Amino acid sequence: MSQPCDEGVIKAKVAAAPCAKSAGPWILAATILGSSMVFIDGTVVNVALPALQTNLNATVVDAQWVVEAYALFLAALLLAGGSLGDHFGRKRIYSTGIVLFALASVWCGLAPNINQLIIARAVQGVGGALLVPGSLAIISASFDEDSRGKAIGTWSGFTAITAAIGPVFGGWLIQNVSWRAIFFINVPLALIVLALVFLHVPESRDEESGRLDWIGAALATVSLGVLTFGLIESSRLGFAHPAILVALVGGLLITIMFVIYEARARNPMLPLQLFRSRNFSGANLLTLFLYTALSGALFFLPLNLIQVQGYTATAAGAALLPFVLIMFLLSRWSGGLVKRYGAKIPLVIGPIIAAAGFALFMWPGVEHAGRGFWTTFFPAVVVLGLGMAVAVAPLTTTVMSSVKQNRAGVASGINNAVSRTAGLLAIAVLGIVMLQTFNSQLDRRLQTLELTPEVRQLLDEQRTRLAGIEIPANLNSERRQLLKDAVDESFVAGYRRVMLVSMILALLSALSAGLLIDGKAKR
Repeated sequence: MSQPCDEGVIKAKVAAAPCAKSAGPWILAATILGSSMVFIDGTVVNVALPALQTNLNATVVDAQWVVEAYALFLAALLLAGGSLGDHFGRKRIYSTGIVLFALASVWCGLAPNINQLIIARAVQGVGGALLVPGSLAIISASFDEDSRGKAIGTWSGFTAITAAIGPVFGGWLIQNVSWRAIFFINVPLALIVLALVFLHVPESRDEESGRLDWIGAALATVSLGVLTFGLIESSRLGFAHPAILVALVGGLLITIMFVIYEARARNPMLPLQLFRSRNFSGANLLTLFLYTALSGALFFLPLNLIQVQGYTATAAGAALLPFVLIMFLLSRWSGGLVKRYGAKIPLVIGPIIAAAGFALFMWPGVEHAGRGFWTTFFPAVVVLGLGMAVAVAPLTTTVMSSVKQNRAGVASGINNAVSRTAGLLAIAVLGIVMLQTFNSQLDRRLQTLELTPEVRQLLDEQRTRLAGIEIPANLNSERRQLLKDAVDESFVAGYRRVMLVSMILALLSALSAGLLIDGKAKR
């Protein structure tokens, strides 16, 4: 799924090497296919998590790392990846990102165990950090002002379509071939992209780009990585464990060091003076809250659909199709809201509608399993899609218009990185909410069942698998069903708590817009 301000990065730059008209479609094809690989791999893996739990004996903590290892390096190195393209050549860095992403995808597909898969996903994230800003920068450098609007519309439309089709096709591959196939499919796509790049994409760079902020990039990566480790592993080790305490305190200290360094650096990747703008600060605070809510909710939704509600992987992948289509179809309309009403109104109303969507996700329970998508999850998906559609285009406009024109590209990149960082922290923090609720609810339900110490120990050893717990096969069918119901009901209780927190975060994002963003319409 594309992030806020993707288009803003394109609009903010002046063409450095305008392409010939005949090359335009090929350049668009190269950038669309390349960036689509990253968008698809950011979402389709969620659908594969139940299969990973089954085939690689993964816990939910392992599943979190499969998602987080990718998101960590993508978020932390995104701004550095854009700077590398400006400095060494956008075509060169984009091609490097494609090759690295493809090789890491092969590693993911061949991974014999969960630990290797996590490492391979981290390498994928590094490739994505070179690839995503490169695809946007190539468009901005290759199309002049007259043709850039059409190029942006084409890129946005096709990436939205691939974001919609990806989880469905990925779910089909998981169901009918293997979870490994969702990674191998990147290889032929990467070969096509590389051929298009070498044949049709002109090289371009920013001759005025300054020194790369390697220290800032390193501090950002280490701080996010250490904090993520502390939050995720706290579910397994507990907050009192020395490793967790060191990780959380150390992560906060390194984050403070990062901010201090960026404030004093000559060419920082995160110019802190941009946050003097109330609109820019408000837009990024809104992004942090809203995308934390969205990312955490969408991580646990496929687990609920497949493991509790009984959906196939294909059906679970298709469940968010209405969400993506609504955002795609309404994006142009919502962009016009700023001109008519100003940014504040849609940025307050959109998150409130999204909060209602999260509230609707709390309704379907274990008793609704098998009752059909249209009367259970469809209303929640539609309302959430409407809320996000109202907010995202005005959010991009606000970020770009809140700073001077020559800083709009940097501002858009920062907001894009904030949304990805929000997704990274969401899965770690809301994972704690899920596991603590699941454990307390499961304890309460197991107390009403007469279980042997052996059965109780088997269940306790699998708690971090959540709804993926394997019920002992030596029990009679009635007892197995009672245990399955207890596990499913405990999962749904945790899932509802996650959606409640997401709802509160969405309301906080609306509050931040109301307090910090001005309400002037653009005339």
